[in-house]
Parts: sequence; structure tokens; C-alpha cells
Amino acid sequence: MRYGAPMKPRELVASAAIPGHAGSLQCWRHDGAFAVWVGRTELMSSRVHESEELLADVVLQSLGARPAPRVLVGGLGMGFTLARTLAGVDAQARVEVVELVPEIVAWNRDLYGHCAGHPLADPRVHVTVGDVGAALADAAAAGAYDAILLDVDNGPEALVHPDNARLYAPPGLLAARAALRPGGVLGVWSSAEAPTFAGRLQGCGFTVATHRTRARGHKGPRRTVWTAVRR
Repeated sequence: MRYGAPMKPRELVASAAIPGHAGSLQCWRHDGAFAVWVGRTELMSSRVHESEELLADVVLQSLGARPAPRVLVGGLGMGFTLARTLAGVDAQARVEVVELVPEIVAWNRDLYGHCAGHPLADPRVHVTVGDVGAALADAAAAGAYDAILLDVDNGPEALVHPDNARLYAPPGLLAARAALRPGGVLGVWSSAEAPTFAGRLQGCGFTVATHRTRARGHKGPRRTVWTAVRR
């Protein structure tokens, strides 16, 4: 009688508190892959990242070729959106990352950065540990960004951090619009449908397109990305 190879163990390799949130992040490793969970919800995985790359693709396609663009990536995750953004902008671009949880930055450098090709090592990248909502409010008076990519929750109706609700409400969307240069693009990633969100974006002065895909090729749960061009 033949037996299959023993199952490789799932190993908890790191954990971190979420500022202002009762839950904690847990980073697990299994068979060479990494995943980050909060409670019973998987937030990100090094095996499943096509929709995160789609976020960068559709934003940059909507933006078109701009020399030396300034881009804000809200939410570092496992670095796949950042890596795809870097691949689509020129050598003079400035890509700013705002990440709330400092351990996520450390894990990208020390644990799983190789999965996305170590995008934090790119000299075009500038990282701030903090609240992306506050960063957008600070930038609202300047109209400083050509593109803003938001992947800080599981979507407008699936919040990881309760305070992030303001990002998807009209005041937060208006702040994002003000932080963009004319014709600039806001991109928002979601793990699920949010039927009223496109209309909310339109009401805040954006021209909106909705993009749907699967989490992994033609398989897995559906994902949604909105691109919103500042009118």
C-alpha cells in the first residue's frame, strides 16, 4: 500500500497589531507560500495576486503615458500592486506607499518580498507608515498625484479597519479627487461587488469604469476594480 507524501505544516511566522483595531494580523507560511489573515479572513496571499496586479494595469492604462508621474499606493499588502505599478511607469516616476501597519513593511522586506520581486528596493519607491486617509487630506490642497491606487480593505463594503469607511464616503472621495491632477486616476480594489459605489464616484466628479475579474485566472472568487478619472 502506497501512501502520499506527508502534508507540509502550516506555520505561523509573524503577527502584528492593527492600529486602532481590536484584531491582529497573522502571517502564515505553507509550502513556500505566504498568507496574511485577520481572524478568519484571508487578506492576501502570495499565491493569489492577479487582481491586485489588475488594479495597477487598469489605472495606468486609464492614465496613459505621462512623464515622471507621481503615484500614491495606499496599502502595501504583499507588494504585487506596487511591483506592477513600477513596471508600468518610467524611470523618473515617484511612487509613494502609505501603509498603516509597520510590520507589513517589515514583512515585505524580510519575509515575503521576494514573491513580488522586492519592489521596496526600487529607488523610485518612498514608504510612509501612516493613515492613507490623512495622506490624501494633506495632499488635497496640492493636486499632487497623477494616480492613486487604494487597496487598504477588502473593498468599500468589506472594511478591515472601521475608520476606513471615510475613504469610500463622499468626503474621502472628494479628498482623493482634490489630491489628483487634472485627468488623474483613482483606482479602488474590492473583494466583492459594491453596487452603489460607482454612482458615488460619479457624484464626486469622476468618470468611472468598473472592471471585474477572478482572484486567480478564471478561477476563484470574483474581484472588482473601479477606475475613476478626475473630470
